[in-house]
Amino acid sequence: MSVRKSAGEFVREKNNFDAGAFRKEIVGAKTRVQTLKGRKLNYINLDNAASTPALRTAVEEIKKYLPWYSGVHRGTGFKSLISTHAYEKARQEIGAFVGADPDLDTVILLKNTTEAINKLSYRFDFKPGDRVLTTAMEHHSNDLPWRQHTRVHYVQVDGKGRLDINDLEKKLKINYPKVKLLAVCGASNVTGHINDVHYIAQMAHEYKARILVDGAQLVPHRVVNMRDHKDQAHLDFMVFSGHKIYAPFGTGVLIGPYDFFAQGDPEYSGGGTVDMVFHEGVYWSAPPEKDEAGSPNVLGAIGLAASLRYLQKIGMHKLAAYEDELTCYALNRLQKIRGLKIYGAESRVGVISFNIKGVEHGLVGAELCYGAGIGVRNGCFCAQPYVRHLLELNSGYLPEYEEQGLPGMVRISLAAYNTRQEIDYLADCLDGIINRRYELKKQYVFSPQDNTFYPRQWDAKKLLQVSRVSREPSP
Repeated sequence: MSVRKSAGEFVREKNNFDAGAFRKEIVGAKTRVQTLKGRKLNYINLDNAASTPALRTAVEEIKKYLPWYSGVHRGTGFKSLISTHAYEKARQEIGAFVGADPDLDTVILLKNTTEAINKLSYRFDFKPGDRVLTTAMEHHSNDLPWRQHTRVHYVQVDGKGRLDINDLEKKLKINYPKVKLLAVCGASNVTGHINDVHYIAQMAHEYKARILVDGAQLVPHRVVNMRDHKDQAHLDFMVFSGHKIYAPFGTGVLIGPYDFFAQGDPEYSGGGTVDMVFHEGVYWSAPPEKDEAGSPNVLGAIGLAASLRYLQKIGMHKLAAYEDELTCYALNRLQKIRGLKIYGAESRVGVISFNIKGVEHGLVGAELCYGAGIGVRNGCFCAQPYVRHLLELNSGYLPEYEEQGLPGMVRISLAAYNTRQEIDYLADCLDGIINRRYELKKQYVFSPQDNTFYPRQWDAKKLLQVSRVSREPSP
């Protein structure tokens, strides 16, 4: 990871990034939605940590290949040959985007990051006594899969949610040489906090452990390089998702050493995974086909590669600089709102989670949606232990959760097409929520079944059907 730059350096780089031109590349940037007051408003998407909208260039690339879409590998028809070439070319470009070694690494394409981590958990040949180290700040997808296969230890975080490096080294040392893998997020989906993954990788390798970096929140927002295999700070495994980096149709990426995946049996078997099959046995294909059972998501891979090409063309450094400036602006703007508490600390990607004193997080999210046309997320963001830690809550289950809903936060997550004007509008809406909080509690009703708030005069059919995408050039 590069050292954080000064504010002046970011401003200079930001000026080279044309945020307006980038926004024009976003499919659906002019979407309008119906609000409770009967007004149609431009939809403001501040939920990019969940999924980003698609880039036009990705959609156009997919449309270009649609007439040639066919089953890949082993087909002798022109469509199959062209689809196979496009799919394998996309695989190479995806690996190159994060600095994977084409000679030593393999790039496995799956559904999403969750499937990628689950696959890796099955492919590790854990022995009794082996350990996996993960952290107290992880998404459930980088926690729960490991529990099914071996003993898991958790590296602690401080009060701000930052990784405790001293605790990491302590647990590596105490459990040496039993720790086979350190699984850590590149950036948190709750606080946006960025981990120095190369420093952590060097530490893990000193204790003979491999490292997996969950790059779902890092790869779309920062320059990432897995580095040379001979480098002590090399990242052994990397996972990330296309749907968080402006590519539609859901493509997950798992990158790791070819030799690792050449060993053992895949957890899914069937078509595409074998070279020869006999009643007495099976000869598995070489990686990555060995771990891509069934027909792959060809168009999803093509779309992801196109998205990555576009981001490389405009410059990930420039994009990161603009997002950093926008995040700083948002933090400064939100900190001025009375009763609003922001969780986490620097440095972070554009993920900001907060609560407003005296207003339920679900009510804030509902009013931003139905009243203001702003898309955010509220709850625990698939990281319940981490959120409870930041909220300083008891880790046990409480019966009142069933009636009052799970404790949580409101999260905004920024991308390079967002603007200062959108942040200002959000801040004004939050001020309005604070001023009208007692009135809002009468206008909305909590549904324990859905764990969310709905307007009392909720007419889903009317609101959802009246909302339409404004006329704009088709991608």
